[in-house]
Amino acid sequence: MSLSPIPALAIRAYTATTALGRGRAAQAQALEERRSGLRRNDFGSDPLDTWIGRVDGLEDESLPAQLAGWECRNNRLAWLALQQDRLPEAVAAAVQRHGAERVALVLGTSTSSIGATEEAYARLADGAFPADLARPRVHTPHSLGGFVQEATGLRGPCMTVATACSSSAKVFAQAARLIHAGLADAALVGGIDTLCGSVLFGFNSLGLVSARPARPFDPGRDGLSLGEAGGYALLERCADGESGVRLCGYGESSDAHHMSAPHPQGLGARMAMADALARAGIGADDVGYLNLHGTATPANDAVEAQAVASMFGDALHAGSTKGWTGHTLGAAGIVESVFALIALEDGLLPGTLNSQALDPSCGPQIRLDNARADVRYAMNNSFGFGGNNCSLVFGRA
Repeated sequence: MSLSPIPALAIRAYTATTALGRGRAAQAQALEERRSGLRRNDFGSDPLDTWIGRVDGLEDESLPAQLAGWECRNNRLAWLALQQDRLPEAVAAAVQRHGAERVALVLGTSTSSIGATEEAYARLADGAFPADLARPRVHTPHSLGGFVQEATGLRGPCMTVATACSSSAKVFAQAARLIHAGLADAALVGGIDTLCGSVLFGFNSLGLVSARPARPFDPGRDGLSLGEAGGYALLERCADGESGVRLCGYGESSDAHHMSAPHPQGLGARMAMADALARAGIGADDVGYLNLHGTATPANDAVEAQAVASMFGDALHAGSTKGWTGHTLGAAGIVESVFALIALEDGLLPGTLNSQALDPSCGPQIRLDNARADVRYAMNNSFGFGGNNCSLVFGRA
């Protein structure tokens, strides 16, 4: 079945907070300087021997008193990221235009507030959670959505997407469907994931975590570096003749090949990329920059490289930014979409950090060095466990 192009959606505001710093400017500066945010793991009482992308200052950033019932590390990062790049003003303007009931909220996360749940179980007393953590709404996958809804006052459709590492890419697709179906006039999308024991030791138990900083697409890569991050974008229908950056297309697939390994021929990845291009109404040669999923695990990188080489020409500039931020899991989609939007607006095309060479499976599309170019379309790939894949196409009018 062939897909028809969809109406583009304006991106009124966007922001990200990662190990590189707070807000869009901090991300762009670190990308341009090729300065990684990774550091030796200092998280937890018995740190795993690895490198992480940790957001500084979260322990000192308490929630406002009126939101104290939502207190946890993940919601702290959600609040911190929400304050950057004049996002509250942009959300308030959308509410003024449409009403709070017509602005949707769609957020992605893979673990939500599970760090608080880990702490609650570690501090069990007589079989009960300690009083300060006996707050049921924090111990649910929808903790993030509920918190941001209360923090922003938005009253439109509110949902949390949890599809592993594709979560906060799929929020763009879900928001587009809500707006195109007339269920909302605008949508605040985003994603937040924070480091916790379940993430660090869970991925390590799968043999996916490296003791060295991540080296995407390098022949010697041996696993990922985990990170934490938060980010948002505000989507709205485009006005006639409007300039600026926009969401042009999305593609989703669920190949269900394996719980944690990608399809060996990249079936789901190819389907997601092809559908995103079709919905954007463009060809592969129109894309100037592609932010790869590129986790630095042996299987993922080889499969993605082959899929990209089969679909795109040699002129494409593609790279993985996980050497800068670490793999931020449920926040990867929004963070790397922000990087794609920076490429569109600033002409900064990141390469691939920490890697010394490229695996023979890589085509000429995958680059190590940064570049500068005026590109009209940029893509982002986010591929999750269980074969949950999402590709996004962003454009500049």
